[in-house]
Amino acid sequence: MTIKLISAFVLAFLFATAFGRFYIPWLRKQKAGQQIKEIGPKWHQSKSGTPTMGGVMFILAVAFVCLSLGFDSMLHGNYAHIFVLLFALVFGAIGFLDDWEKIKKKQNLGLSGKMKFLLQLAAALVFVLLMRQIGYLKTQLYIPFWQKTVQIPEWLYYIFAAFVIVGTVNAVNLTDGLDGLATGTSLPVCLFFVVVTFLWGERFLELGLFASALAGGLVGFLVYNFHPAKVFMGDTGSLFLGGAVAALAFAFDMPMILITLGIMYIVETLSDIIQVGYFKLTHGKRVFRMAPFHHHLELGGWTGKKWREVEIFCLFTGISLLFAIISFIGVYHRAL
Repeated sequence: MTIKLISAFVLAFLFATAFGRFYIPWLRKQKAGQQIKEIGPKWHQSKSGTPTMGGVMFILAVAFVCLSLGFDSMLHGNYAHIFVLLFALVFGAIGFLDDWEKIKKKQNLGLSGKMKFLLQLAAALVFVLLMRQIGYLKTQLYIPFWQKTVQIPEWLYYIFAAFVIVGTVNAVNLTDGLDGLATGTSLPVCLFFVVVTFLWGERFLELGLFASALAGGLVGFLVYNFHPAKVFMGDTGSLFLGGAVAALAFAFDMPMILITLGIMYIVETLSDIIQVGYFKLTHGKRVFRMAPFHHHLELGGWTGKKWREVEIFCLFTGISLLFAIISFIGVYHRAL
């Protein structure tokens, strides 16, 4: 199992890195550049025209590993990694449509918010119903740290699952606002699921294979996405990534772990909700200089210090790693 998980990481890393050498120049030739919102920090305008849809690099890397290293598992009737991959691909496809609209219109406006929400909600419900039908999900909630399982009505579980999945996908999408930020923040999340696979054993191998491949693909993508970014993951990548994180949490039957494991996603989302709500209630006042939170830090925060992109990357990645370790402590005794 150890060799297979390490191989998945290395193979995905090599695939994403090698593919990027040809894919990024091709994106430039296609003029698939990102249009930067004018309401953001002014210095971000220099990034306008940077190729987007770079998430295809790690998406293909993960798919390649799942279909090659995971082929033996499929022969034995184990398809968990394929279900998670297909689910994440559906969200990646929604993101691709959004990116395509932006490129076609030459502006930072893709699918309408309502359309994206409805597509994501439909995908989430289909995934949960399918996983329930084939026996991968139970209508109960495992509570990390307390090591308790709470049985809830089936209809309530579906509502909860749809809310968590759509919320996670959009939270990851919000985090993708600076060079390498969503990539770095998500790496400890993926590695958490790999380590859990080591702890919980062979029956979770296929899920660990997916998580390890995603981690390797992200590292390969980071080679090109680290500041100054040569390519952005776009909604194609961020929605796939959010779908993958949510699917893994449910496939491992511990969606509640996302409260600690996805702490930076939550911070980003709450900052956006608080900013909009407070702005409306006070008719124009703001809590943050700009939301999401990473822009608040960029613009000087509450202290006046303007954080550089690399500093914010290190901060978010470091906190995500710390909470991944805390999350692991929270589920450690479940396997004992």
